[in-house]
Amino acid sequence: MEEYSVYARVAPEHKVRIVKAWKSKGKIVAMTGDGVNDSPALKTADIGCAMGITGTDVAKGAASMILTDDNFATIITSIKEGRGIFDNIKKDVQFLLSSNIGEVITIFGASVISLITSFDFGVPLLPIHLLWVNLITDSLPAFALGMEPTEPDVMERKPRKKDENFFSEGLGFTIAWQGVMIGVLTLIAYAIGNQMDHLTGMTMAFITLCGCQLVHAFNVKSHHSILNKRLFNNIYLWGALVIGILLQVILILIPQLSSIFKLQCLNVTQWLICIGLCLLTVVICEIVKLCHRGK
Repeated sequence: MEEYSVYARVAPEHKVRIVKAWKSKGKIVAMTGDGVNDSPALKTADIGCAMGITGTDVAKGAASMILTDDNFATIITSIKEGRGIFDNIKKDVQFLLSSNIGEVITIFGASVISLITSFDFGVPLLPIHLLWVNLITDSLPAFALGMEPTEPDVMERKPRKKDENFFSEGLGFTIAWQGVMIGVLTLIAYAIGNQMDHLTGMTMAFITLCGCQLVHAFNVKSHHSILNKRLFNNIYLWGALVIGILLQVILILIPQLSSIFKLQCLNVTQWLICIGLCLLTVVICEIVKLCHRGK
């Protein structure tokens, strides 16, 4: 039946058979209708679309979605918005999981280094640091990613399969390696600062972890390279970046707050090292995206 795209003189029972036949092939079936005789097929389809103006009450009751303007073009708009919302959910999950994996790698990595070597590597982050990261650095970009505008090519993608896993197309692996990236960069910052003293190491680790997560939100915002004209299309994400950076600076510069968080002021060289490690997340992710585009 896949060679046919138009059906004529179709009775109500035939509509149901056609819908069931396509569903049996694993397809996601949408059905539009306005009359009473369309209601069985509307109910059987995965998504039943009834007409809001000319449609009967029976058809509206059987449908999953009602077109209030009776315009078929609205279906295309709703699909685009739906794909955009699903995209943003995946971006949020990717950002939050990779960020939290980075925190775990930082603590676990430091413990492993201390265990397998005779050198006391110390603890790079305190519980209050992790609490700050989860409340501020994680949450602000996550909210902003939820407001990300729909990407222009979202309708050019093939429909997802009905049984497709949420972490399909390598999303699970991407989350894992990005989490390891954040964790390793944080450990590098801690190791550099720890050569001076433990307090400097913790401060550099804390700044690098927060900065990596703030910058990493821009890596997650698009499947494509972020170095394009859409870089500035989400003011909420830029607001989260500015607020996050200001809060970090305030936390370091105000003695009363820095003493609570066991942090200290850094010199210019140490700040530049932290900033460079944070920006390195963009370089790494852009290289990976470039490799994917080359396949």
